[in-house]
Amino acid sequence: MAEDTHEQSRFTHLRAGAKARWQGAMQWYRAKWRDSRRFRIGNYIAAALLVGWFVLWVAVARTLPSADKLLTYQPPLPTMVRGMDGEIVSSYARERRVQLRFVDFPEPLINAYLAAEDKTFWTHGGIDYLGFAGAVVDYATKFGSGERAKGGSTITQQVAKNILIGDEYSVTRKLKEMILARRIEGVLTKQQILELYLNEIPLGRQSFGVQAASRAYFDKDVGDLALHEAAFLAILPKAPERYGRAKYEQTAIERRNWVLDQMVRNGWATAQQASAAKAMPLGLKPRRIENYTADAGYFLEEVRRRLIGRFGEKAENGPNSVYAGGLWVRTSLDTQLQTAAQNSLRAALLRYGGGRPWHGPIARIDLDDGNWQTQLITSNISINYQNWRTGVLLSRSGNTGRIGFSDGEEASLIGLPDKIRPGDITAAAPVNGSTWAVRTVPEVSGGMVVQDPQSGRVLAMQGGFDARLGSFNRATQANRQPGSTIKPFVYATALDNGMTPASMVVDGTFCVYQGAALGEKCFRNFGNEGGSGSHTMRWGLEQSRNLMTVRVANDVGMDKVVRTIKAVGIGDYQPYLSMALGAGDTTVIKMVNAYGALANQGRQHEPSLIDYVQDRNGKVIWRADGRRCEGCSMAQWDGKPMPRLKPTGRQVMDPRTAYQVVHMLEGVVVRGTAVVLRDLGLPLFGKTGTTSGPTNVWFVGGSPEIIAGVYIGYDQPRSLGGYAQGGRIAAPVFKQLVQETKGRWKDIPFRVPEGVRMVKVDRISGKRVFGGTPDNDVAKASIIWEAFKPDTEPKRTAREGEVSAKQAVIDALRRARAARGIPDVAEDEAPTEQDFLEEQGGIY
Repeated sequence: MAEDTHEQSRFTHLRAGAKARWQGAMQWYRAKWRDSRRFRIGNYIAAALLVGWFVLWVAVARTLPSADKLLTYQPPLPTMVRGMDGEIVSSYARERRVQLRFVDFPEPLINAYLAAEDKTFWTHGGIDYLGFAGAVVDYATKFGSGERAKGGSTITQQVAKNILIGDEYSVTRKLKEMILARRIEGVLTKQQILELYLNEIPLGRQSFGVQAASRAYFDKDVGDLALHEAAFLAILPKAPERYGRAKYEQTAIERRNWVLDQMVRNGWATAQQASAAKAMPLGLKPRRIENYTADAGYFLEEVRRRLIGRFGEKAENGPNSVYAGGLWVRTSLDTQLQTAAQNSLRAALLRYGGGRPWHGPIARIDLDDGNWQTQLITSNISINYQNWRTGVLLSRSGNTGRIGFSDGEEASLIGLPDKIRPGDITAAAPVNGSTWAVRTVPEVSGGMVVQDPQSGRVLAMQGGFDARLGSFNRATQANRQPGSTIKPFVYATALDNGMTPASMVVDGTFCVYQGAALGEKCFRNFGNEGGSGSHTMRWGLEQSRNLMTVRVANDVGMDKVVRTIKAVGIGDYQPYLSMALGAGDTTVIKMVNAYGALANQGRQHEPSLIDYVQDRNGKVIWRADGRRCEGCSMAQWDGKPMPRLKPTGRQVMDPRTAYQVVHMLEGVVVRGTAVVLRDLGLPLFGKTGTTSGPTNVWFVGGSPEIIAGVYIGYDQPRSLGGYAQGGRIAAPVFKQLVQETKGRWKDIPFRVPEGVRMVKVDRISGKRVFGGTPDNDVAKASIIWEAFKPDTEPKRTAREGEVSAKQAVIDALRRARAARGIPDVAEDEAPTEQDFLEEQGGIY
């Protein structure tokens, strides 16, 4: 009780003492306020600073982003695309950006930027107060004049501006810069700050960072820059679009030389080095478009579409967006096949279009605006064929005129068609140094796809004459009637329903009643040819006979035919007989993929252009082949069978049926409508196609390892002319592809699947033969090997002379039996022609 009283008394004493001290302090403050004018002014200043700081915190500092963000900052980076060999083939970028580490920047380049922008960088704490004071004076003198004040921002402040707060011109932004600069200096090292700055600073020509700018202005890496080139890059932050232009070259040289003087003053270069650098011209390279190893615009645009569909286009769509995520994409593009596909299709389009009149401009621009060059640049129209260029007709006088190109160059233009007018964009080729001549891009177009049937990987894609003339991809987006290239799948349906390649089909008039309104429809062969009697199904496919095809489709049932066509991914059609002749629409890539199933024994894969995608750190974030191989990476063998991956794809057709069709389609190349390919001397299969009109011509086919398909036709379908046929126009495109890539096509025959019997038959009648050997001249051979499923082989017939030989064998057997005392069999029990030698082991 006594202790509590003592503690209470102590607390009361302490409180009284504190109160007395507070009262004394207040008395002293009031006395000083009353007696000292200087004290009152100091208090006013302190209060103003306190209020100002509070206002600054509320208005500026409170809403600033955290400087800690820079520790994990991910700059927007372009997507880089590689071909199947790993070489970079393109990039998807709206800005030039290349990220380097601090150690990758050469010291002269660093010193050039410090001399130009922030010579006290290594010693200040984020703010150069002397430079800031100069900026305040400059701002005050220019206030209200509309001119922008210069100076005052350190490199750290520029990092804050470029990455965290933007480039708004205001006093508020400058205050934000200063606050953030202090914070950044507390979070990052000087080296980290300089690395961010040199990678992010905008330097003109759509370049961000010094490496991208070095490539844009000098076509060099930063490590290869000379001193005068490094000094030029250091002047760009102040006015990148000004100093990079030819008409301001002298101004740029003066500013560059000033930077060199500053480097000497700071001890970062010798006077001799600076003098030699000043004597050098700027040496800027003209603006250029990145040139990669493959001209594969249609293929790469299809890849871009698929990437955007999966990952998004812009940074706000996610961390792995196409234009900011810094992805690394491995594609299936084979640059050799791509170049050959482009050359082959272009050559065919030029052959067909050669001699035809100029059909109109590629596009038009308005010359009245006076900015034809800007309009031409923004049209994104160009061409990469031989030495052709695209330009706009500026003026015309008779058959000559003036043409302007996207780089501002003008030249004389000759060979003007009657219909061309000023403002028309056209192709032109040089005649001499100052004169160009009009060239006509073919109006007819087409698409081509090359694919690996064993994986579905698209190896090449050409969707027209040049992707720079327009992005419409005729290989994937143009729906066209496939014509007779659909017929193999009609015959495949027949083979699945009891028919064989040797089945006899009537090539004769075939009519169907379509109802009272439409009446009777009668089908005809190509060219309105009539029938020619009964032939084998093989012959009907080799010669592409329409009457035989619709008869087979009718007998089997069109509902079954369209199910087959749908199963292989060509299209979902109504069960009309005209669909058996290719009346339904489809695309080149679908047809190639369907033929890929034939070549791959009925197993089909989805067409793929992208093998896998990595993020900016190298982690695989998407893979086309999603299979996992359990046990493939064991440190030590566990004694169990070797792990094997499951097969990919879908079995869309009986392997035996697929082979039978391929075997018949080999005959199309050897004896049929694609005989133009025979002299290639390779095991090839394929089918031509020609649609009514004819409006489209096709060829699809290939080898066990490469399938290619092509169509040619007008974008607005119209007749190609009566002579146009798939074998004359489309098949030569495939032939040129093979000839340009001959080393890629192996002399390996198609593999026969289990359950197929190869039987000798008479090619004309389809009847089985005994004896004889198929002729090496397969084009004229009367006996051929034909593929049959078990128990579907035709009865064997004997050729003249073979019966006596067979009878001699039978007589010899009878004599041997008699010599051993075995009685002869009755006449009706004697071995028959159908089962005699088959019982001895089977001869096919």
